[in-house]
Amino acid sequence: MPKIAIIGGTGMYDPDSFETIGTAFPDTPYGKPSDEITIGRIGGVEVAFLFRHGKRHQHPPHSVPYRANMLALKGLGCEQVVSVCAVGSLKEELAPGDLVIPDQFIDFTKGREYTYFDDRAVHVSMPDPFCPRMGAAFSEAAGRMGIRSHCGGTYACIEGPRFSTRAESRMYRSFADIIGMTVVPECQLARELGMCYCSLATVTDYDVWREEDVNMDMIVKTMAECLDKVLRLLEAGLPLIGDGECGCAAAARDAGAP
Repeated sequence: MPKIAIIGGTGMYDPDSFETIGTAFPDTPYGKPSDEITIGRIGGVEVAFLFRHGKRHQHPPHSVPYRANMLALKGLGCEQVVSVCAVGSLKEELAPGDLVIPDQFIDFTKGREYTYFDDRAVHVSMPDPFCPRMGAAFSEAAGRMGIRSHCGGTYACIEGPRFSTRAESRMYRSFADIIGMTVVPECQLARELGMCYCSLATVTDYDVWREEDVNMDMIVKTMAECLDKVLRLLEAGLPLIGDGECGCAAAARDAGAP
């Protein structure tokens, strides 16, 4: 059973670097996950890979079945989650093509399913929402490989699927370093399940605060250019994660989560 899950887009599945073992498409109390989960190996490490938006990109950010996704991965034995995503930059020094490993988020979403505990009050502690041990492992690997990366930073998560207005983008700059649409509730659901969670965020644009426009063609083009770098980072970083105690699972237990 794989201990590590990777959640990413269609381009992240590379047959040349991913040795497929099998597939799973489990039912959960919240329905099916976004798509079939592929189980295989990357760099000799067994992982479960899930297309966050589905193979046909049929789930926009605001309606991804996040609860089903995370519970399905947990049911397969996954204890650690690596989220690969595209983000906009809210800071001049975070340039398109850079990798950011955030350590904080601010939730600006509006109408998602945020918790598994709708029938009782379970308050899970999340002062540091991303797993520091996983972040350190990938930061170390990126440094060894000479990948331009930034360890730490705040991710502003917006509802989507539209991009920001210029006024919103300028406002978000006061609070955060990067902006995206998927880390919430994915990250907090992982914490409720006692799973470690790390985000590998590729900067694709400067959002619209620099008087530039943002569109999907720009994002897809930059992600395609960075794909090989991210895949190589996964191959190098996954073996470094290990199993040490980081507090992620303890937070769920302390809150009374099963």
